[in-house]
Parts: sequence; structure tokens; C-alpha cells
Amino acid sequence: MNIKLFAITLAGILGIVNHGHACTGLTLHARDGDTIVARTVDWHGDEMNSMYVIAPRGHTQTSLTPGGKMDGLKFTSVYGYVGIAVQTPDFVIDGTNEAGLSAGLFYFPDYGKYPTYNPTRKSDSIADFELVAWMLSRFATIDEIQEAIKYITVTNVDPSASTVHWRITDATGKQVILEFVDGAAHFYDSVVGAIANSPNYPWHVMNLNNYINLKPGTSEPKKVGNITLRAYGSDSGMLGLPGDFTPPSRFVRAALLSNYSIQQPNGYDAVMKAFHLLNNLDVPLSVEFDSGKATNNMPSATQWTIATDLGNKIVYYHTMYNRTVRSIDMNDIDFASVRFQYAPLDAIKDQTIIPIRVK
Repeated sequence: MNIKLFAITLAGILGIVNHGHACTGLTLHARDGDTIVARTVDWHGDEMNSMYVIAPRGHTQTSLTPGGKMDGLKFTSVYGYVGIAVQTPDFVIDGTNEAGLSAGLFYFPDYGKYPTYNPTRKSDSIADFELVAWMLSRFATIDEIQEAIKYITVTNVDPSASTVHWRITDATGKQVILEFVDGAAHFYDSVVGAIANSPNYPWHVMNLNNYINLKPGTSEPKKVGNITLRAYGSDSGMLGLPGDFTPPSRFVRAALLSNYSIQQPNGYDAVMKAFHLLNNLDVPLSVEFDSGKATNNMPSATQWTIATDLGNKIVYYHTMYNRTVRSIDMNDIDFASVRFQYAPLDAIKDQTIIPIRVK
């Protein structure tokens, strides 16, 4: 990121890291062994400057440190990657590299704590919003990340800002959640393939026990006294599924809807299924503000949705402006020679409409 770009975007960056995202992720596995990682990115404050990023091998990035100085960890890409970033191309929120490693950042307020920043170790320190780019640039497996993270310090650009946590998936289908608690890195096996925001990941998994009664299908009639109770319609087995937009409720919906969904035969079909499931996790702008006090008129608080086919290395996304699915096929990119580049997710902020011509 050059100095001019940094000067232009610093105010926006600090706004993003202080207010954060309310995002939800899920994972699907196709019958052919393919793994799909998908998620929403939700932020109600205003429209984020979101862009796709293509990074070649050999691309060098220097991290920000507290106070906004570009004097932190300097790293050079071993692997090329494709990602989606906000505010600056260095702040990759979600992406996948050519080795099949995927990483994504999720807001994690009040429950996380990074190590104490030490200015004498600034060359080993990295901003939390740049950790995804570091992981995609340098590593092919989760095991490699677990070892390497021992030797760096993750910090905030603004020390007063919230923490975040990460979902990491490699080409084997292995997936972990990384959280910093009391200054230490904790890697949790992603046992249900879902992620949201706070509280911590073990709490969300334990909370699923409150929904043990939920199941697909229709509940059988039940006799109570002298009457027989019957469901008003189909799908009553999921009566009680939380429908609000708090992180615990979104986690439960993501976990149950993805694990109860019909397994798809291949990666493409699983991607399409993931988009449909994530429709249930979209956050309407109307629930983010008190009545009559909305500060903007965006189409949605869910600004973009991404689903990545790790086996075939294809990234798919749509946005709040245009729900037409677009794709970036990593197999078509020569990461040895492609230039570092980024561009807005929407060339035109308008929904693609295909008229039906009646003759």
C-alpha cells in the first residue's frame, strides 16, 4: 500500500476496525470430496470500499502498527492468492491461495485480547486486518500457520478497537477457528463448520445443546388430553430455530441449516447451495438502527457474500447491489507473472436484469 493510498484511507480504516463486521460463515462438503467455504460480510455504518485483489508470488507487503505507521512485519508472497478486501487492498477479509488454503476474518468484540504490543518488536508485529494476507501469502497448510504464529505479534491498528477472529481451511478440508484470548493464540477444530461473532467458539458449540429438539421434516401428531395436535404445515421439526440476527442465533442457523442440507454431488452445486443457505443469514438494514434513525439507505447491511470452491479453486461472489454471481477462476491466473491488482466488486452498482422478450 503506497503512502498516498494510506493517507486517503486511514480514516476509513479506523472507522472499520472500530465498528467491525457482523458476519456469518458456513462450510459444505460435496460428495466428490470438494470443500466449500462461504460467508457473508455485514456492516451497517456505510458502504465499505470493497474490492477483489489478485496478488502474485513475490508480492511484498508491510503491515501497519498501532498509530497507523507502516513499519511492522514485512512479508513476501510464496503463494499467489485471490481475495476480497475492504478500504485498502492490504486488508483482505476473505481469500484463497493457489495451494488451496482459505482464510477469513470475522468480528470478535469483547471476548478476545491480543498480545501486548512491544514497539521494539515492531518488525515482527502485524495488524489483525492484515493477517489474512499474511496467511495466504506464506502458507499452504494449517499446521504451518500454527507453527509460524508463535513468532509474530498480532495487534490492532487502533489499540482501542475490537478484536477479530479467523476461520482457516486448507486443501485437505481441515478447518480451524483462531482466536486470541488473554494474549494467547487458540486454535479450535471447526467441529460444525459454522462461525459467527462473539462469544468465543467453544461457547457457540456448547450453545447448540439448547437446540437438540430441532430436526428436519414435520413433527408427528401428538395427543394432549382429548385432542390431537397437528402441525400447521411442513417443516415444523425446525420450529424454534432462532430467527434474529444476534451472533448466537446466526451461528445456530448456519450450523443446523448447513449440516441438515442435502449433500451436493460436486463443488459447483455445493457453491450454489451455499448461496441459498446464506440467504437465511442476510442482515436487513432495517434491524440495525432504531426506528427512523437509519444513517444511510443501502440495499442491505450484508454488503457482499462469497463462496469459494477450494477443490476447483474458483471464487464466487455477489453484492448488495447486484446479486448476479460473479467468479474468478484461479486456474486461469499465472501467479508467477500476473501483476498485483485490485478493482471494485461492482463495476456498476445496479442489479443485472435480463428482460424476457415475449413474441
